Amino acid sequence: MDNRTKFFYILFLNFCLFSSAQQKYTLSGTISEAASNETLIGVTVALPDLRTGVTTNEYGFYSITLPEGEYMVQVSYLGFQDIVQKIVLSQDQKVNFQMLEGAEELDEVIVTDNGEKLDIRKPQMSVNTMAVETIKKIPVILGEADVIKSILLLPGVTNAGEGASGFNVRGGSVDQNLILLDEATIFNSSHLFGFFSVFNPDAIKDIKLYKGGIPARYGGRVSSVLDIFQKEGNSKNFKVNGGIGAVASRLLAEGPIIKDKAAFLVGGRASYVHLFLPLFDVDNTAYFYDLNTKLNYKINDRNNIFLSGYFGRDVFGISESFVNTYGNAVGNFRWNHLFSDKLFSNLSLIYSDYYYGLKLDFVGFNWNSGIQNFNIKYDLKNYISDKLQINYGLNNIYYQFNPGKIEPSNSESGILKEQLIQKYANEFAAYIDIEHSLTANLSLGYGLRFSNFTRLGQEELNVYEDNNPVLFNSELQIYQEAEPIAVTNPGRSESLASFNNLEPRISLAYTIDSNSSIKASYTRLAQYLHLLSNTNSPTPLDVWTPSGTFIKPQFLDQFAFGYFRTMSDGEYSLETEVFHKTIKNRIDYINGANLIANDAIEQVILNGEARAYGLEVLLRKNEGRFQGWLAYTLSKSEQRTPGRTATETGINSGQWYNTPYDKPHDISVFSSYDLNDKWSVNANFVYQTGQPTNYPIGQFEFQNLTVPYYGLRNQERLPDYHRIDVSATLTPKKNLNRKWQAEWVISVYNLYNRKNAAAINFNRNRDTGVNEAVRTSIFGIVPAVTYNFKF
Repeated sequence: MDNRTKFFYILFLNFCLFSSAQQKYTLSGTISEAASNETLIGVTVALPDLRTGVTTNEYGFYSITLPEGEYMVQVSYLGFQDIVQKIVLSQDQKVNFQMLEGAEELDEVIVTDNGEKLDIRKPQMSVNTMAVETIKKIPVILGEADVIKSILLLPGVTNAGEGASGFNVRGGSVDQNLILLDEATIFNSSHLFGFFSVFNPDAIKDIKLYKGGIPARYGGRVSSVLDIFQKEGNSKNFKVNGGIGAVASRLLAEGPIIKDKAAFLVGGRASYVHLFLPLFDVDNTAYFYDLNTKLNYKINDRNNIFLSGYFGRDVFGISESFVNTYGNAVGNFRWNHLFSDKLFSNLSLIYSDYYYGLKLDFVGFNWNSGIQNFNIKYDLKNYISDKLQINYGLNNIYYQFNPGKIEPSNSESGILKEQLIQKYANEFAAYIDIEHSLTANLSLGYGLRFSNFTRLGQEELNVYEDNNPVLFNSELQIYQEAEPIAVTNPGRSESLASFNNLEPRISLAYTIDSNSSIKASYTRLAQYLHLLSNTNSPTPLDVWTPSGTFIKPQFLDQFAFGYFRTMSDGEYSLETEVFHKTIKNRIDYINGANLIANDAIEQVILNGEARAYGLEVLLRKNEGRFQGWLAYTLSKSEQRTPGRTATETGINSGQWYNTPYDKPHDISVFSSYDLNDKWSVNANFVYQTGQPTNYPIGQFEFQNLTVPYYGLRNQERLPDYHRIDVSATLTPKKNLNRKWQAEWVISVYNLYNRKNAAAINFNRNRDTGVNEAVRTSIFGIVPAVTYNFKF
């Protein structure tokens, strides 16, 4: 064999060896909780030697493609024991992991790297995840663990005050938040006008709040996405847990239908304070109840089906002459299918309904309104490699809006039956989302969403001169409702208006070192639904309306930049972000606008713009007996509606003015300390700049009456808001080794009895005839005791 032949032979052999070394295989599987088979979301599967990893999706599935070889795989999740296992990857492998709770005693495992450091490498930012166990620790009003009240302690999240519905994110309004429960839209997230949320913490598995950098699979709202998944049910053992509180109780049961294959979950809550009102000769009522259900069935290793639902109602009545009933009902059928070890799919059929009813016996009529939607969505996730993952899918939502139906409540009523004009719309979207690790230090997330919104025909449609439903009276310098010049009758099959929009998203993360990174993102979103409300906090009477001929969609452009750092091997973490966002076509109302039972709502609406910008800081202590966080937000939120022509004044003289949810300074502190095996203590401190409002700037005499008059909108503020809440949890030692386990939670809301102003009203004193300011406070100090149990 000559030298040339030897050279080519050695070269060919090396090439073959090199090619063999580069052979890649896929490691995939499902990660679940050992005690219940409940799949776990967001579990980190890390390979420290390769400094790479992946997290499980919403259904506990993971997939990662790696070169052939032998690896140590580390599986970690908050509240559970780490799993460290050697994997020899010489072919595609499916490995399912089952994790034990952190309280379990395990042999000591020495871990050479911390998988949590991978979090700083992800391009995802402006996202907060909160564990259900943390939510249950946070002291809240009347001792009831509450999802919405808990996220108010995060940076960039506020609400309109005590007893207010919903929440505001980064200076946005309540209707700009997309709230999902098992993928179904929740239109009203509050019970009892904001004192409680509709989410039963016992039934919840995962909570994630997106404030920016929102993935392309989400759309339809321009401020945030609150994505909540319910538990699937224990397929190993029958379990019951619940609690008895001062104003409400709850009970949840779960267990196997077919062991390790099918399971059920059913949970309910109800309040009962109204049962004691007759003892005090009070004929009023105020209560709520809700029901969570879920069924899951594992057909085989590649197919799972789920059926979930939620139903809730609130009832508020004054004797029998006034009864208000409202609530949500949602259902979702889902099918998970695994095409291959790299391609995961989910098909969902979703129904959502929000109902509002009013019974007014003293005037003799019943009022019913609401919004329904039917949604079909199909999502796929393709795990191309450990560096590249692609999400894509589509969904279609059909809406039916009932702004109100009036019916006589009895035969003696003089009210005539009337149905306000119902509205219909269809929203279609298709998206692609890519997660891409370009280098060891640079990761990208980028995607594109295409949305189409079609306003369908209705029974009657007003026609206005120059297509203008709002007129400006130059003599009086006010806006007035225009009179229709005709009424048309477009059929349901016709299209009144159609909107097509591209919504790009991009985010990046650059790792400075093993403990810190910088991130940036840009998000564009379109919102086609609007909540008609002229109060700072939405009420059940508020009506949703679609974009169309006269009402334009809202558009958001948001930029964010942040610095993220972990310290002391993950024991501490620091998140800082600055953001700036602008919103086009934010609806505003003319002075004196009437929104209730208005069949021509376009006559009182103008399209304006909004902007918000700020700084958010979140410092966490993640491990140890003492845990908690400090959150601070410095921000500004404004809106304006300039005149449409040079002669029009616009709203507020066309100037920027504070939105009702502008709170420049917002500080929240949460701390939790485990004293010993029996006692743990928790505390919150909240401080916020006072909410914008209007005070009279003068007064005049008219027919012996003192009449106040007001200046521009939201120029004044309520007094600053602050309070401290504390709680202590007692777990008796005798319960630790018994099947029946229980705990007592003793809490005090507003410890120093701060009389925070919910409103300041100006009334005429009956004795002096002089106008005076009257401060209204909802809560002072509120103690509560709750008994929680499980078996």
